[in-house]
Order: sequence, then C-alpha cells, then structure tokens
Amino acid sequence: MLPVVALIGRPNVGKSTLFNALTGTRDALVADFPGLTRDRQYGYARRAQMPCIVVDTGGLVEDADAIEGLMVEQTERAIAEADRLIVLVDGRAGLTPRDQFSAQLARRSGKRTWLAVNKTEGFDPDSAVAEFHQLGLGEPHPIAAAHDQGVVSLLEAVLEGLVPDPEDRPEETGIKVAVIGRPNVGKSTLINRLLGENRMVAYDEPGTTRDSVMVPFERDGERYTLIDTAGLRRQARVEGAVEHFSVIKTMQAIETAHVVVAVMDAQDSVVEQDASLLGTVIEEGRALVIAINKWDNIAPEQRDLIRGQIVQRLSFADFAPLHFISARHGSGVGELIATVRRVYAAAMRDMSTPELTRVLEAAVESHQPPLVSGRRIKLRYAHQGGRNPPVIVIHGNQTDHVPDAYRRYLVNVYRKAFDLMGTPVRVTFRAEENPYAGRRNPLTPRQQRKRKRLIQRNKR
Repeated sequence: MLPVVALIGRPNVGKSTLFNALTGTRDALVADFPGLTRDRQYGYARRAQMPCIVVDTGGLVEDADAIEGLMVEQTERAIAEADRLIVLVDGRAGLTPRDQFSAQLARRSGKRTWLAVNKTEGFDPDSAVAEFHQLGLGEPHPIAAAHDQGVVSLLEAVLEGLVPDPEDRPEETGIKVAVIGRPNVGKSTLINRLLGENRMVAYDEPGTTRDSVMVPFERDGERYTLIDTAGLRRQARVEGAVEHFSVIKTMQAIETAHVVVAVMDAQDSVVEQDASLLGTVIEEGRALVIAINKWDNIAPEQRDLIRGQIVQRLSFADFAPLHFISARHGSGVGELIATVRRVYAAAMRDMSTPELTRVLEAAVESHQPPLVSGRRIKLRYAHQGGRNPPVIVIHGNQTDHVPDAYRRYLVNVYRKAFDLMGTPVRVTFRAEENPYAGRRNPLTPRQQRKRKRLIQRNKR
C-alpha cells in the first residue's frame, strides 16, 4: 500500500501550496478525491521515486474556538492515518507559539516527522532555519513551495527508507480487482456473488463496509484478488474518524488494483461524486469497468431511457465497458468477470515498435497533423513506453505543438487498432534532437560549398 504523508502546521504557512506542489494540482480548495471535508484534502504525489498519498490539513490553533477546534480534531485524525509527518513553518514570520503547538502534536503521535521551513526564497538557508532548531524535530529543510524550490528533495527525505512494492505479477497474486462506489450500491453483494458465498457483510444500510478487504478467489482457471472498499459519501455526510480513514484505504485500493470495477445504483442518477471517482481512476491509469447494479428493479419500459442518460453522463469514460447487472440475483455478473479479464489483458498488452509505427503512418496519412508557422508537424515513429496503462511514445519534429485534439485522435486510432478496450491510453510526444543544434553553421561542408557556388552564380 502507498505510504501516507500528512502536512500539518499553523494557518497561513503554505500547506496548501506545498500540497499543490507535491501533487501537481492547482487548487487545494477543490478536493482531489470525493467524500472529504474542506479541512482535509487527499492527493497522489509522484515526484519522488516512491509514490505516496499526501494529506493537506487545516491550520492548527492551540486556544481554539468551536470551528477551530474541529480543524484541530481533523488534523489529529490525519496524523493518526499518516505513516510520516511534515510540520510546516513560515521562515519569514519566524518561530511562533502555534509552531510549538504543531511540533508538540507531531512528537506526541510518535510518527516520524520532518520540519520544513517555507518561504525561504531570497534568504540564506542557514539563517532562515536557524531559530527553528529549537522545535526539536531534526534538521529543518528550507523550501519555497510557491516556487517549487526544495520540494522534491524534502519529499525524497521523508520517503527515504521506504521500498516500493515490486509490480505484482498475475501468476503470483492474480488480477487485483478493486470494487468501488458510493455507499449502498451493492459492492459487497457483488463480491459475495462472485465468490459464491456470503464472505462480505452485506446489509441494506450505507456504510456497512469500513475498510478495504482483500479476498482471493479463482474462476475458470484464472486467479483474482477482489478488494472490497468502503462507500464514499458526499462531503457533508462524512462523519467520524473511521469513515475518513476509509478514504485513504479506497485510494490505496485504486493504486494497488490492476482493474477497477465502479458500481452504481441503477435507481440513482449519475452525480458529481460518481464522475469525480471515475476521474480519479482514469487519472491513475487503471483499467475500468462500470457496473450498473440493481437493474432488475428497473421497469422494462424505463430501461432504454435510463441507459441513454447513463451513457450520456459518463461520456468522458466512454472507453470503459458498461454492464447492467443484478448482484443479488446474479444476472450479468458472469459477463462482468469476463470483461475484467479482457480489460486487464488490454492494459498489459505488449505492442511492437514496427506495429505501432505502421499504425502511426496510416493515421498520419489519413489525417495530417496541423501546420505550425507554415511548417507541418512530422511524426516519424512510435514505441511502447509502459503498461497498465499502455503508454505510446511518438517521436518527431515540432511535437511540442501537437494539439490535444490530434492527441485524442491518435489515442482513438491506437485503441481501435490494438483493441485497448477498458484501459486509459497515454500518448506522449518526444522531439528529435537536431544534430546541428548549437553549431555555428548548421550546414554540412558539402552543403556550404554548394551554397557558395549558387551565391557566386547569382552575382554573375
């Protein structure tokens, strides 16, 4: 599972700015994952060799009023969830009693803690951190989160000693399938149906599952590990430390899985939380299957209308297979697990350089890239850059100017050519180096002589 790093400190020291720098997001005020309070944000950080989950917290105040007291409570829960802590202070404002309070909370937790001194740009590093040694949290790290200075080295120091899990091999662990969704959509019932036994507690009340539970099983000679996750509620309805902890476990389940099955209730409309949840799965590059459960409760005359509404609202995930099932009665479940095998195979598919290049040439011939300043973008060849999700690296000239629309066109071409159903496909571009770049005269000696003769001829 991914380690969890919590950012704590008094108000206005730059925690949200550091969160944005670590996760690559632009606005920590917008939750990076559904089911959270505004005082705590969760995101994935991949800027160091070891990826992790980062938790942003509200400002800590020792003598807190009612609202500030809730923020302190939220921060204490984040500390309890975390594997490691970063206490952030303001290098320009200097040491304050509230910084002492933050350090005290960190020490009391017993968690490994790093001290980061923010807003140190333009200052001598030793002078900027000198007074913060008295917090007793070890050697301070000077950073400037707004300018992305020292951020990566801080994260590397925090994660030092943690070893990334090697990539799971399907013959050893089976295909890992995370089952996610809002509360009471039937996730545990679906897993029980797949297992053929009442292994998971399934009850007609939201929030029955409180943790991510991993269950191995075998079907038609193929090994799987099913991951049942807690249902994620809307922000205003998340209550208690246990439910907040389930958010972390669900994020870790998505990261761990090879395939994600997103379960929705056919009787409920697709809401923003569903879209946000699917967006996180796609952003993480996980193969995706969408299961619309409780389809047996929908009257036959209403099914076409509801099916059309669901397809329209999930158009951003149109590559994901859509199954209409009844987990309780088993209808459609067999086809669902067959699709899981197919999308896993697509996500892990090996594609040769000659085949990728051949498809690229046909795509370019059918639809040329646009002109840039009167010059045509030239895409020369392609090779595979990764799996789960499939990454296709395309080499050429002026690739920095390839528009997003043309990238999407190539994604669709490759998806169709290699049957990459159910998995996000990443197409990246790499510019070829100019062999004459940096030379005083980019022409070869022969070209220079030819040019000289032409100039002399024109003078005559």
